[in-house]
Amino acid sequence: MNILPPGSLVRITSYSPFRGLKGTIRTVDTIADTLEEPFCYYLIELEGTQNKEPMWFEYDEVEVITSPLVAPQAHT
Repeated sequence: MNILPPGSLVRITSYSPFRGLKGTIRTVDTIADTLEEPFCYYLIELEGTQNKEPMWFEYDEVEVITSPLVAPQAHT
């Protein structure tokens, strides 16, 4: 599983009233399990909703649209 970083723009893919909406990941919460890959939740600030509070979604309920750009390291 590829854990998305905060700041990533995502689309909700779950079968819920929020399906198809876009939003920005604000926080990532993982639950580590020694036998399996970590289970991940994303706190997402949705666009185009009346709800102004970010909402939690499971990792398999979102798809990445764009990831935040990482500034290149300067070599000295």
